[in-house]
Order: sequence, then structure tokens, then C-alpha cells
Amino acid sequence: MATKKTIITKDTIVSFYMDYVLENGEKPKSVYLFAKLNGFTEAEFYDFFGTIESLEKEIFKIFLEKTIELLHKDNDYPGYDMKTKMLSLYFTFFELLTANRSYVIMSLKKYDSNLKNLLQLSGLKESFKTYVADIITDDIRTKQEQFQEFQTKSIQESSWIQLLLTLKFWVDDVSPKFEKTDIYIEKSVNLSFELIDTAPLDSLIDLGKFIFKEKIQKT
Repeated sequence: MATKKTIITKDTIVSFYMDYVLENGEKPKSVYLFAKLNGFTEAEFYDFFGTIESLEKEIFKIFLEKTIELLHKDNDYPGYDMKTKMLSLYFTFFELLTANRSYVIMSLKKYDSNLKNLLQLSGLKESFKTYVADIITDDIRTKQEQFQEFQTKSIQESSWIQLLLTLKFWVDDVSPKFEKTDIYIEKSVNLSFELIDTAPLDSLIDLGKFIFKEKIQKT
């Protein structure tokens, strides 16, 4: 009886790739060899990825996509404020990373503290920044419309740096069940939202407008 051929999807290729890296300690030498070893064709690989490198970049993005998918299965999630949504994302994302820790550590450990410039995380960065922009609420957003775009970009960038710092902390965490990472997440997210407080920003902008107007009137 003929063996039923595995249906090739993006997820199956990613799973094959992660297994290959863990078992061999390196990425495949070519798409051809990788595909042949796992019983599918190069053409099937190219249906989803252009290169091995593009597959690598996609993996961390997929982790985030699956995290957001899980969050939306909670009926209460849409009603959460921004801080609660961010905390939920962090805890769920790092649970998913922990389930795949061996691969993640192997992918990131050799880069030590230089995660900011790691090409593998570029897909994750763009998706994460989009998520952050989508959950900014009116109580966080400055009332000064002309500064809202600048504020959004600032929050996106600072949130991305915070995620990288958390990722680095988790990579180095050796506590049982990575409980220290959970503490780090809660404290760092709480602090970041204290710093985001828009009231001082709006007051500063109002003061700047007043000073500018006064100078114009006196010239």
C-alpha cells in the first residue's frame, strides 16, 4: 500500500526546518537538499519561501502571529486596555518561545547582545510594531493631533527595544519555569506605561505653543 504523501504547508516546512537545525546544528546547505531530505520538492518550498534566509526571518514572525491568534480566541481580549493587551501578548509570546526554546536559543545565542541588528528578527519587528500601533488607545494617545504620528512611532520603537531586552533576559534566564522572566515582563511593562503617561506631554506641547505664540506677537 502506497504511503500517503504529507500535505506541504508553510507550517510543515517550518517544522521540518526547525527539526533539521536542531538535529544538525546548522541550517541546510541548499533548498534542494533540504526539500529532498523531507520528501517534498523545491517547487513546493518556493510556494512559501524564496530562500532559506527568508524562511528563518519568517519563523519569529510566525511565533508572533500565532500569539495574536491565541489572544483573539479569548472573548474578553478586545475589551482589555492597552497595558493588559501588551502583558497578555508578552506572556503568551514567551510561553510559545519556551515551547520552542531549543531552536530559539540555537538561533540567537551566538549573537549575544546584538539582537537589535539580527536579520532573523526583521519580520518579527515589523509585525510587532504593527501590533503596537493597532492597540494604542485614546487614553494613551496625545490630544495634539499633529503629534500623534510622532508619538505612535516613538511608542513602537521603544516597545520594540523593550521586547528585545526581554528576549535577551529570557535567553539568559535559568530560573525554574523561567519565573524571573515573568517578573521582568510585569515590572518592565508596568514601568513603560508609567513613562508613556501623556498628560505631561500634552502640557509641554501647550506650553511650547504658548511661548511660540507670544514670541510671534512680540516680533
